[in-house]
Amino acid sequence: MPGSLQVRNLDDDLIRRLKQRAARHGRSTEAEHREILRQALASEVEPSFMDLAAELRALTKGRRHTPSEELLREGRDER
Repeated sequence: MPGSLQVRNLDDDLIRRLKQRAARHGRSTEAEHREILRQALASEVEPSFMDLAAELRALTKGRRHTPSEELLREGRDER
């Protein structure tokens, strides 16, 4: 069963333009909304793990890092 999405607090002008666009394309407003979302997300590329890891390394560059073995040891000592 497909999911649903409710969008609240839309500007009246935005709704009017969506309805006009839907009419131009011969679709319902809901179908037009789905198509806009599909097109917007179709071109978006999911980053790879390696890209995300590189981004994290860049964000944390120059910060002090605690080795994982120290964190594990601290956790065990707390028990």
